[in-house]
Amino acid sequence: MKIASWNVNSLNVRMPHLEQWLGQAAPDIVALQETKLDDARFPDDALVAAGYRSVFAGQKTYNGVAILSRESARDVQIGIPGFEDEQRRVIAATVGELRIVDLYVVNGQDVGTEKYGYKLRWLEAVHDWIADELQRHPRMVVLGDFNIAPDDRDVHDPLVWNDSHILTSTAERAALRRLYDLGLHDAYRALNPEAGDFSWWDYRQGGFRRNLGLRIDLTLVSEALRPHCVASGIDREPRTWDRPSDHAPAWVELG
Repeated sequence: MKIASWNVNSLNVRMPHLEQWLGQAAPDIVALQETKLDDARFPDDALVAAGYRSVFAGQKTYNGVAILSRESARDVQIGIPGFEDEQRRVIAATVGELRIVDLYVVNGQDVGTEKYGYKLRWLEAVHDWIADELQRHPRMVVLGDFNIAPDDRDVHDPLVWNDSHILTSTAERAALRRLYDLGLHDAYRALNPEAGDFSWWDYRQGGFRRNLGLRIDLTLVSEALRPHCVASGIDREPRTWDRPSDHAPAWVELG
């Protein structure tokens, strides 16, 4: 089973790319972030035609998450229980025997800002919720745009992306490690130990051409699924297409 995550940075713009990629990559489950569509405009019918059922939570212009799956999803959760937040950043659902948690983690703007504080509170709430979810759903995949590069292998220049920089700060990485401590494992890193592979590149300054990227799109698997991870990767091809998202799909294959 192939499970993928892709921050499409506007589904309205990137729908042709998504349809092309679904046909090429043929994932069984896809978690999307930054759909930037309210629910009334979600292209449900077109995705059914492509072979996928959808559950989604969107809002106009900003945020928005969705889970696409060949098998219908059930037990859908939108948002973090008990955490008041108008931003559509979280959706979870059960597909077959798997619990899928799709996260569009807060960016945080800059270290020390109000938005940075919100990011850390948000991550704390996610941690507590997932800890509870794992008790009920030991076969879990948590994936999405984490807006955190786990370590120096995941940034093009560790001198720039250091422990005081947004996306790589000490507190953000500590929050991510707390998720790992729940028994979640970075599938990509477990199978690909080398540095220099990224999932996001800035549109500016020839970021993709020069490979000035970060690996911030993660596929985390629970302890029960760890022995079943047979492959994991980042598909750079969609980043080469016309008018691309600034993110590439990240995926894990379970056997």
